[in-house]
Amino acid sequence: MPYLVRHAHAGNKHAWPGLDSTRPLSRAGRQEAHGLLTQLRDYPISRVLSSPTVRCLQTVEPLAQRRGHRVESADVLGVDADPTDLVALLLNPTAAEAVLCSHGELIGTALTRLVGEKFEDGSLSWPKGSTWVLKVTEGRIEDARYLPPLRLEDTEAGYY
Repeated sequence: MPYLVRHAHAGNKHAWPGLDSTRPLSRAGRQEAHGLLTQLRDYPISRVLSSPTVRCLQTVEPLAQRRGHRVESADVLGVDADPTDLVALLLNPTAAEAVLCSHGELIGTALTRLVGEKFEDGSLSWPKGSTWVLKVTEGRIEDARYLPPLRLEDTEAGYY
């Protein structure tokens, strides 16, 4: 059961003076990153993988620390990655119980390919800080559960 996370809020990319890959989370994004501690509290997690961008790494770092994992940087989750490779990773048994943090463009294409027909009513969405819990059986998506972003006010409090 992989967990597909869109990076948390990172402000306006057009207002960021540096390279987009170095854009950090905003205050709201840090709250959403800590919200993952609660959102995924009851789920088993064996690995944490992330796009190499700062905003993705920062999104999953509190969760990885809490669970005693290191964040593994993975190009397959990067901004310019091929959605076909992400789909293959999500369906691969090695991604079971793995948190995968990526970007909206990539996530949207992958989710549409994997579960789009189940959400033809237009309810398929992936806002910043959200998570999709995907139940994979024999190389196909059996079930998909959406967890909306959760902004926790006290990012210093730890585990919720």
